[in-house]
Formats: sequence, structure tokens, C-alpha cells
Amino acid sequence: MADDMGSRDTRPPRVNPLHQIEIDDFRRDRLLAALALLFGASFCLGLPFALQAGAEFFLPLTAAIVIAIALVPLLEWLERRGLPSALSAFLALATFLAIINAALAIIVVPATGWFARLPDSIPRIQSNLAPLIDFYSTLQRFVDRTLMSVASGTEATAQAVAATAPTSVVDYFISSAPAAAIQLFFAVLVIFFFLSGWTRLRKGTIRRRGSFDGAMQTARVIQNVVDATADYLATITMINAILGLTVSLLLWALGMPSPFMWGGIVSICNFVPYLGPIVAAVLLGLGGLMTFDAVGLALLPATIFIGVHMVEANLITPLVLGKRLTINPLLILVSLSFWGWVWGTPGALLAVPLLLILQTVLASTGTPDLAGFLFEHGTLTTTDEVRDRLNRTHEESDG
Repeated sequence: MADDMGSRDTRPPRVNPLHQIEIDDFRRDRLLAALALLFGASFCLGLPFALQAGAEFFLPLTAAIVIAIALVPLLEWLERRGLPSALSAFLALATFLAIINAALAIIVVPATGWFARLPDSIPRIQSNLAPLIDFYSTLQRFVDRTLMSVASGTEATAQAVAATAPTSVVDYFISSAPAAAIQLFFAVLVIFFFLSGWTRLRKGTIRRRGSFDGAMQTARVIQNVVDATADYLATITMINAILGLTVSLLLWALGMPSPFMWGGIVSICNFVPYLGPIVAAVLLGLGGLMTFDAVGLALLPATIFIGVHMVEANLITPLVLGKRLTINPLLILVSLSFWGWVWGTPGALLAVPLLLILQTVLASTGTPDLAGFLFEHGTLTTTDEVRDRLNRTHEESDG
């Protein structure tokens, strides 16, 4: 009898089934969290190479989505006037294409003439740079070799371009790059169908949320992304257009040929922070060397642009954009480096809008629970939360 009592006393205590279920759930959540982090890290590491390899598809698709988001306010304005969604999308897209075609035609057509004049202008460039290069004989030999290679390599190309100068950006894409024409057509279709189905897509996304709070948060995120993207692109476009027009008028007063072409180049280059203005200054310096005989006068177009750009970058842009659309310069440099590496020059043009969209989404959903916003509940359960839940469940079962 005593042996039976001793054996009963040495038996392990009985485990609460509810407590064991909670422990199993905790282990499962931690395993799922580890797997999610592992797959997430693998996805982030492989995504840039996938985007780079599939640039022919992803680049026009991404550009089209960014442009479509920027055109949403115009689309909604037309729809509020009673126009159908399809007609509003067509009018918004047609307005955008007309503006882009006119702006690029101002640049592309005169630029072909400048490109054709480059071989003939090399002696003038050498003559203008001679007083500066005389101090550096090794640099002189390097410039001579470089200019001779440029002249021999571009003369035939310049003659071919001059023979068939395009009259619009559409002619340029069709005549010079059939693949680019296909990508342009694909991007136009994406923009149109995105805009025509925007209202239904937004309402459907909001209604699919499982709770009222989730629906309201989704609506707020969508509206914030549209507002931030459209405001930024509209404001930057206006600033760059004014900058280009100012530079064009100053170059016209200076006697620079094709001043509006140079103003358009300045406007487009200024869409790429930091690097774009440097490229514009170099091109203006080259154009001045091709046009004027005196080296001081030849460098004046680039000097004028640098002065106007300093006023715009340090006074006008911060004043107009304000703090709401201000982005960390370090993040801009990282975004420029990343998207420039992935997609080249088009990627650099898209770097800031994509960064702004990502920053707006994270600010609206709250970091780091982006997964919680997507699925309406968190997926990575912390240890403290699980311990508190286990304690509450255990206390309730004991009570």
C-alpha cells in the first residue's frame, strides 16, 4: 500500500491541455516567422537581379504604373464632371502624351542637328580649349585621341541621323528602336487600362477588407500614395519647366542657337537629383564650345545654368515642396544608385517617385508591420505577447 502511495507521488504532474495547445501554437508561430524572414530575405536578394533580367517587361510596367498614379487626380476630376471612366482615362492619357510628345519633339529634332555638327565642331572645341590644355601636355594628347575617336565613330552615324530627322518622339522610337516602340505601346496600354479600371479597383480593394478599420486604413493608404505621388511629380514638373524656360530665355539673350532645346534638356536632367544637373552643365559646356569662339563666352551657358540651378535647388524647391514632400538625401542617393544599376537612365528617372511611394506606404501602414496591414493581422508574434497570452489562458483555466 505504501509502495502504491509512493508511486502515485512520483508521477509527473498533469499538463493542462489548453496550455499545451498554446505552447504548440507558439512554436508554430516562431517557425512560421523564421520561414517568413528566410523567404523574405531571399526574395529581397533575388528581386534586383530579376528586375534587371526582365527589364523589357518590368521597366515599362513600373513606369506606366507610376505615371498612371500621377494621372489619377486628373482622371477623378474628369469623372466628377460626369464623364465615363473609359473616356476620362483616354482624355487623361491623351493629354499626357500630347505634352510629352511636344516637349520631347522640341528636344529631339534640334538635337539631331547638333549631333550632326559635332564632327565639324571639333576643331573649334580644340581651339577654345587650347589655352587651358597648353598647361597640361599629357591631357592634350588624351583629348586629341578622344576627339579623333569620337569624330571617326560618329561621322557616319551623324550623317545618317541628319538624313532622316524625326519630327516627333513617336517617329524617333519607331525609326531608331523598334523594341522601345513596343515597350512604349505596352506602357500606354497599361496606363489606359489602369486608369479606366481605377475606380472599380479602388472600391473593390477597400470592400475586400475584413473589418471597418482595415477598410479605412486601406482607403487612407491609397489616397496618401496618390496624393504624394501626384503632388510631387506635378510640383517638380512645374519647377523644372520654369527652370528650363528661364535658362532658355537667358541663352536666347546670349545668342545660343536652339535655346528651347537646351531648356528642355535642362528640365529633363533636373528630374534626376544631383547627377542630372551635372550632366546638363557638361552638355551646355560642350554646346557653348561648339558655338562660340572665346573660351570665356563658350563656358557662359554652363555658368548661367549653374547659377539658376543653385537658386532653384536652395531656395525655390524647398520653399515650394515644404517639409511634407521632403525626402532624406541619403535615401535619394541609395535609390538613385539602386535603380540606376537595375535599369540605367530610366531607372534613375523613376528612383525618386518609387522611393516616395514606398516611403508613403510605410508611413501610412506603420513600420514594421507591413505584413500586418496586408493580411489585417500580424504574422510575427513576439515572445512577450505569446507569454502574456499563455499566462492569461492558464489563469483562466485554473479559475
